[in-house]
Amino acid sequence: QVQLVESGGGAVQAGGSLRLSCEASGSIFNINSMGWYRQTPGKQRELVATINNDGITNYSDSKKGRFAISRNNAKNTVYLQMNDLKPEDTAAYYCKTSAGYDRFGRPYVYWGQGTQVTVSS
Repeated sequence: QVQLVESGGGAVQAGGSLRLSCEASGSIFNINSMGWYRQTPGKQRELVATINNDGITNYSDSKKGRFAISRNNAKNTVYLQMNDLKPEDTAAYYCKTSAGYDRFGRPYVYWGQGTQVTVSS
């Protein structure tokens, strides 16, 4: 089992910045990739960015250049630096990790509770 606790969300004006943090605890030795997703009411959760154990990152095209994901393995924490925020970035942001595999080879997936980001114009 892996527990994820997000922090850093809040309200900001357009053009501002926020840094989200997600700390993992529990069976962290099995962690594979970590990432951030976001969701607005009535819409599906969408990828923001992921980072694997080797530090290789992947971004949703629309987030490239404004968002940066990073990871501190010593602190078991993944970060999302968000710059030049826009009202359309308003969403609940969720941390996700996969850790270990079940007997069918499928990774176990864990989600944080989410942190709200609200960007006003």
